[in-house]
Amino acid sequence: MKELVEYIVKNLVINEGAVSVTETEENDETVIHVTVAEEDMGRVIGKGGKVASSIRAIVKSISAREGKKVFVKFGE
Repeated sequence: MKELVEYIVKNLVINEGAVSVTETEENDETVIHVTVAEEDMGRVIGKGGKVASSIRAIVKSISAREGKKVFVKFGE
């Protein structure tokens, strides 16, 4: 799942080297933390948060099929 999010985000941003995707697991939940350069944050979040919502929807769809709870958080 982490690799999928990283692939999507790296194709959205200009500064691919600043992209950091980490995955932590707590209890039955997995949290994917996405960090990008400050100038690329708008590209990842999108107008009105639509791009971020789309990424979360893709992850949620795949994780539901696998019976897991996965959340995506965006930050600097």
